[in-house]
Amino acid sequence: MTIYFYSPREQPYGFFSNFSRHGFELDGFWWSTNEHYYQAQKFVETDQLWFEKILAVKTPQAAAKMGRSPSHPLPTNWELVKDSIMEKGVLQKFTTHPEIKQLLIATGSELIVEKSPRDYYWGGGKDGTGQNKLGEILMKVRDKFR
Repeated sequence: MTIYFYSPREQPYGFFSNFSRHGFELDGFWWSTNEHYYQAQKFVETDQLWFEKILAVKTPQAAAKMGRSPSHPLPTNWELVKDSIMEKGVLQKFTTHPEIKQLLIATGSELIVEKSPRDYYWGGGKDGTGQNKLGEILMKVRDKFR
C-alpha cells in the first residue's frame, strides 16, 4: 500500500506536510513549521533581514511565497544543499513531536508519496512521475527512528 499526503488538514497523514503546525527549535530559532525553516535557509548567509522576515511570518504559505521571491536570489550552492536542509528540518520536526514520530514509524515499510499536483521535485506531480524527494526523506527519517 502507498501512503499519500498533501494538505496538513487531510487525515490521517496531514502531519507529513511541511505546512503542518508542528514547530521545533533548530539552529537557535523556533520554527512554526518545516516550511518556514526550509525557506529561510535559502537566505541564512546571503540576506539576514529576509531570513528573519520568513522566520516571523504567520503562515507556511507566506513563508513558501517569500522563499520563492525572484527579488531574493538563491545561494549559488542551493541545489547541492537543499535536500540535506529539508532532511534536517524533517528529522527535527519528528524528533520534537513524539506523537507524530510514532505515527511515522507505524507506517512500517510503506511507500510515502507527497501527492502534490504541481511539484515534480518534492512530490509526485500531477501524473505521479515526480521525484517525490519529500516522501523519500520521510522514509529515510522513519528508518533512522527504527
